[in-house]
Amino acid sequence: MKLSSSKGAKTLALFTLVAVVAACGLPRSGPNKREIFAGSVLNGGDAFVVTVNPRVTRATSVMPAYGFSDAFRNAGKVGPDTIVPGDVLTLTIFENVKDDPLLGNTGQRVSQLAELQVDGQGYIFVPYAGKIKAAGQSPDGLRQIITKKLDTQTPDPQITVNRLAGDGQTVSLAGAVGGQGVYPIERSTRTLSTMIAKAGGIAIEPAVAIVRVTRGNQTGKVWLQDLFENPALDIALRGGDQIVVERDQRAFTALGATGAQSLVPFESQTLSAIEAIAQVGGLSTQLADPTGVFVLRNEPAAVANAVLGRKDLKGDQRMVYVLDLTAPTGMFEARDFLVRDGDTLYVTEAPFTQWSKTISAITGTAGAANSLANVGSSSGS
Repeated sequence: MKLSSSKGAKTLALFTLVAVVAACGLPRSGPNKREIFAGSVLNGGDAFVVTVNPRVTRATSVMPAYGFSDAFRNAGKVGPDTIVPGDVLTLTIFENVKDDPLLGNTGQRVSQLAELQVDGQGYIFVPYAGKIKAAGQSPDGLRQIITKKLDTQTPDPQITVNRLAGDGQTVSLAGAVGGQGVYPIERSTRTLSTMIAKAGGIAIEPAVAIVRVTRGNQTGKVWLQDLFENPALDIALRGGDQIVVERDQRAFTALGATGAQSLVPFESQTLSAIEAIAQVGGLSTQLADPTGVFVLRNEPAAVANAVLGRKDLKGDQRMVYVLDLTAPTGMFEARDFLVRDGDTLYVTEAPFTQWSKTISAITGTAGAANSLANVGSSSGS
């Protein structure tokens, strides 16, 4: 009878100790499933807790759309021979006279005017022909203009015009390219993709490369992969364009029972929940609860209304999307659900984890107490 009472007392003491230790608040990586659901609007909280299904996935599949405006896309290619301010020209003039040529010395029938730069207003100065508007002309068109002006002063002048790219017909490339610098627009580099190739290509992973083009007060940007896959995005360049190749700056935060807890950059244009989990090393096999995978975000009102089947929500809404990887279609839902910039991916700990921590704390405390008792006994003897 006494033995039975002793065992009952020990059992009661054990459960009491478990309760006390649990109440003290054992270390953990964050809230559990029950606490997250307690924050639901249905329970008086301020977040909508939604289980992910195909309808929710479709409503939330909103990704940033990059592209160029009509002003960029409708601009035709610059003619390789079109003269613009900043270009440098060389004129060679053949005069049909033996003595006393108009431009050269006596007996010199060929004269060359080298490195004539077209000024900001588009003009050049040619001796005996005066100030001539060169911008907008082709070399052949300018040749005809100069010939007409000199024809009355020297018999049957023969003129050639050679154009070299100058400051007005160049673009700048910066960022993650093979060779940053200023490049002339030439016959082989009149489009965005060919100019990037001229600069040595890109120096980062193509999947996360974004190309930004600034022209005057307008800016457009595209994914590098889209640029090569869609010819309509390969815009014609203009002198003065600024081209920057940069890495995608989007990222999500991984917390809880995952392989890594950190701010994680995107590694592709689109990122599913299952890919995000894999990117941080998967779920912790020692801690994670696969029924408690959450994605937290502030959702625009339009998307939130679509997800919840409502029309009355205004402004951004706090949304908690729930993924149960153990459900029959759980892995498929995680594969199809897209993670977005600024999302928080949180994985709860399994209930058994807290029990294990409690037992470890109890056994550790009991062991420490026994050690102290043994030390006390040794000192007393």
